[in-house]
Amino acid sequence: MATSETATLGGGCFWCLEAVYDEMQGVLTVESGYMGGHLANPDYRSVCTGTTGHVEVVQVTFDPAVTTYHQILEVFFATHDPTTRDRQGNDAGPQYRSVIFYHSDAQRTAAEQMIAELDHQGAYSRPIVTDLRAAAEFYIAEDYHQEYFLNNPQQPYCTFVVSPKLKKFREKFAAKLRKH
Repeated sequence: MATSETATLGGGCFWCLEAVYDEMQGVLTVESGYMGGHLANPDYRSVCTGTTGHVEVVQVTFDPAVTTYHQILEVFFATHDPTTRDRQGNDAGPQYRSVIFYHSDAQRTAAEQMIAELDHQGAYSRPIVTDLRAAAEFYIAEDYHQEYFLNNPQQPYCTFVVSPKLKKFREKFAAKLRKH
């Protein structure tokens, strides 16, 4: 049986998702990076132009014996707005789109089922527009982007954008999925 599995997700600024998954039970590592574009070896400056096709993503390595891919997706959909195309709050551009890069047919099927279920339940006032794409080459972001919230909790973006998402995660998943 596999001792770890990988999920790659884009839901706005990677600092937000990284901070949330860093606190999730069963998560072994979280790396911020870029995926899905046409430029080899992208960097933050090039991705920010919105012309490379890359998305700011987190690559989450988790222990499937402790947390499931379904739970990884639950947290993903609960901590960003999957109904806005190319935007999360004030972060606008294709590099901030909501996307799931699946690493297997089982992940693709699980994501399709969750999107259909959330849409059927009317979980959001608008339809989910999250893209589903096969995982491509992952490019790790620059060192200063790794563990950004942990290292910069008082930075204004962290205070006003990352902290509320982390609070939402802590409240919604306190007993079930948080590391203790």
